[in-house]
Amino acid sequence: MQFLALIYNSEGSEDVGMPDIIEQYTDFAQRAHTAGVMTGGNGLQPISTATSVQIRNGKQTIVDGPFAETKEQLGGYFLLQCKDLDEAIMWAAQIPTARYGTIEVRPVKDYG
Repeated sequence: MQFLALIYNSEGSEDVGMPDIIEQYTDFAQRAHTAGVMTGGNGLQPISTATSVQIRNGKQTIVDGPFAETKEQLGGYFLLQCKDLDEAIMWAAQIPTARYGTIEVRPVKDYG
C-alpha cells in the first residue's frame, strides 16, 4: 500500500541546507530506499515561490503564496510503500522534521 508522508514545518524552524540536516535526510532516505519502502520524495522550494490557482464560476484566480495561511507549511514529501498504516507511521516517525514539525501520513487512493 502506498502512503504519502507530507512534511510540514514552520519556515525557518530548521536550518535547511545545513550539513547536519542534509546528512540526517540522506541517512533516512538511504535506509528507506534500502528497505524498499521509499518510492519517491523531495523537498519543496520556500513558500515565497508558491502560486495558488482556483477556478470559481469559470473565473481563474491566481494568488502568490500558498493557499492556506497556517503556521506550518508543506516543505516536502516522501512516497512510501508499506504493508499497512502502522509501518508507514514507523517510517514517518524517522523523518528528521518529525522532531520539530509535523509529518502527515495519508494513504494514496488506488484507482486501479
